Amino acid sequence: QVQLVESGGGLVQPGGSLRLSCAASGTIFRINDMGWYRQAPGNQRELVARITSGGNTNSADSVKGRFTISRDNAKKTVYLQMHSLKPEDTAVYYCNTLIVPNRRATQRDYWGQGTQVTVSS
Repeated sequence: QVQLVESGGGLVQPGGSLRLSCAASGTIFRINDMGWYRQAPGNQRELVARITSGGNTNSADSVKGRFTISRDNAKKTVYLQMHSLKPEDTAVYYCNTLIVPNRRATQRDYWGQGTQVTVSS
């Protein structure tokens, strides 16, 4: 059983910053990619940023230069540092990880419960 617990969402004014965290726990042999997605009302879920186990990253054009994804493998945690937030960043942010639960298993896709980020004055 794997659990992802997200934290760090909230209400922030335009131009402000937030840091999201997502910690994985449970039966974990290896964590491969980790990432963040978001979904605004009426929109499809979209990729924000992803990071491989080796630290390679990619991110959506809309957040380049403002958001940074990072991970702490020892803590099984992925972070999303968000700066210069805009009202259009308002969404529910979901953590996603590809985890191999044990030595004999293939990787599986896990999602967090989501955390609300609201950018408004």
